[in-house]
Amino acid sequence: MEYEEAKAKIVDELTKKQKSKSKFYFSDLAKIIESKPRDAKKLVNKMVEEEVLEYWSSGSTSMYGLKGTGKQAAAEHED
Repeated sequence: MEYEEAKAKIVDELTKKQKSKSKFYFSDLAKIIESKPRDAKKLVNKMVEEEVLEYWSSGSTSMYGLKGTGKQAAAEHED
């Protein structure tokens, strides 16, 4: 899958689901773009580099979300 196509698909899906949850597992993203893990990882990493997605880790769990969404993002912008 071409990068721009994959990016559009992921952003569209995550935007639709944003009301119910803001963070997604890598496997969720790979399913959205119907890609093998190795290929999906390259696409997801590029989206993180471009700040389309952001990486979040609790130490034991790694998740991804759209940049600037979710409770964590809201807390970071409080003064």
